[in-house]
Amino acid sequence: MRRFVITALAQFGSITFMHPTQTQEKKSVNIKRITPVLLVKEIEPVIPFWVDRLGFAKTVEVPDGNKLGFVTFQKGATEVMYQTYASVEKDAPPSMSAEARKGPTYLYIEVDNFDAVLASMKDVKIVMPVRTAFYA
Repeated sequence: MRRFVITALAQFGSITFMHPTQTQEKKSVNIKRITPVLLVKEIEPVIPFWVDRLGFAKTVEVPDGNKLGFVTFQKGATEVMYQTYASVEKDAPPSMSAEARKGPTYLYIEVDNFDAVLASMKDVKIVMPVRTAFYA
């Protein structure tokens, strides 16, 4: 099964992905999972909280030099991701990375039909180019 994932800025209040049909009826895109991506200066200080205190497992770990740049913690169906400001600044286009330290929250959203999501977003500015990541 192929997984489709989008990352959305959570600055819009509520985010609903809708795909209008010809009758102007709206069908929801099937969203399988939403995971917050929290931006921080350093990831290492939060590891004991998630792993030792709450019992989460570190399921994805991406180094950035001698530190972590990105990590995913998971326990059952619950998942949270962290990414460092420095990692975002290296990874994202300048217009997006400049906003990283200002406090936006990102959402990692897994969907069944990526083409339907793109169609429903045709009038929305895309700030991160579509790409394939090894962890998706």
